[in-house]
Amino acid sequence: MQYLFAFLVGGVLCVIAQLLIDKTSLTPARILVTYVVSGVVLTALGLYEPLISFAGAGASVPLTGFGYSLAKGVEDGVNESGFLGIFSGGLSSCAAGVGAAVFFSFIAALCRRKLRFKN
Repeated sequence: MQYLFAFLVGGVLCVIAQLLIDKTSLTPARILVTYVVSGVVLTALGLYEPLISFAGAGASVPLTGFGYSLAKGVEDGVNESGFLGIFSGGLSSCAAGVGAAVFFSFIAALCRRKLRFKN
């Protein structure tokens, strides 16, 4: 059932984003920012943690999950380091994901460059 819940919640988040693209004049960049900020706000209100518990990866992988990770990192950073945790908490909690994205983007760019020069 966990897979089904993850699929449904992740799918609903994707459907909402697609409707925003199709039915509004919002650009994809603004929708991205809206999703990240929504994740932060829902975490601050205590509403996103139960969704993560219910849906697992269906709620933690989309962009709202990135906002959740930032907010939880700041919360943990403040608990550990006080005021300086505001600045370091979000960065340290998301560093692995951002680092992996940069690394794999670099690998994809290298592969694309190799393919372009072969043709």
